[in-house]
Amino acid sequence: MRLLFSLLFLTFGLVPAIAQIEVKLQMPRKTYVAGESIPLTISITNHSGQDLTLQGSQRSSWIDFTVTSGRGVPMTPLGQPAFGTVRVPLGQTMARSIDLSRIFPLRNMGNYSVYGVVRLPGQVTDGFISNRLLFNVNNALPYWSQKVGVPGKVGQSREYRVLNFTGGRKNMLYAQVVDSRTGNPLQTQSLGEVLMFRKPTVTLDNRQVMHVLYLIGPTLWSHARIGPDGSLLGRELHKRGDGPDPQLVTLAGGIVEVANGIPYDPQAEAEARNRVRKASERPAFVDP
Repeated sequence: MRLLFSLLFLTFGLVPAIAQIEVKLQMPRKTYVAGESIPLTISITNHSGQDLTLQGSQRSSWIDFTVTSGRGVPMTPLGQPAFGTVRVPLGQTMARSIDLSRIFPLRNMGNYSVYGVVRLPGQVTDGFISNRLLFNVNNALPYWSQKVGVPGKVGQSREYRVLNFTGGRKNMLYAQVVDSRTGNPLQTQSLGEVLMFRKPTVTLDNRQVMHVLYLIGPTLWSHARIGPDGSLLGRELHKRGDGPDPQLVTLAGGIVEVANGIPYDPQAEAEARNRVRKASERPAFVDP
């Protein structure tokens, strides 16, 4: 009887605590390329009956994530990230996004799962567990690569890569910069969907910035620029004019530009259409 009472206490005594906050994880997609950022959003909804302040201590953080490989082996974090203090008003939801690839070593191909645990002040081992998400990391096929030296660093080199990955029915293009000494990607940037019946063109300029020009629509090209550290420096759209397809050209001094293309801004075009439509919706002036 005493054992039964203890089990009932553990079962029903935890119900109010479980209902205090709701923790939910979300990912924009399930498939990623090795070295790519893996964004994860955690949402915390406060049902505790009062405002909550989530803050860690010297021994532990107020939030922990557990990533497990497809074999069920927990991954060792790269370090203990600092999430700072967060206030969640009663009845409201707070959301925060992180890059999971900066917390865990997720550069190897395979299947993974992740869940989070949020602890209230005073909780050390217990906490509120989120849903579990499944995702996978894949390798992409190299479409183009070139090794270059690192400016100002003798003996160091980088390898620029453009990768082609078929996710489902879509061809996706990625830009990657790899440390030649270790073979590890410094950064992998998703450039989005590509139409491969026009082959992407790639070149480097005088600052060792990688330029990638690729087709994303029947008459629309995207021009992406990737820095030596793998960061995305910018991306512009170009429409084809009356002549040949847009192409990358290297000018005097090693400057790279897009030729045969007409710069295209979809936001400006949408605003222009709205202005025209609003003018046409005005009632006609009728003389009395």
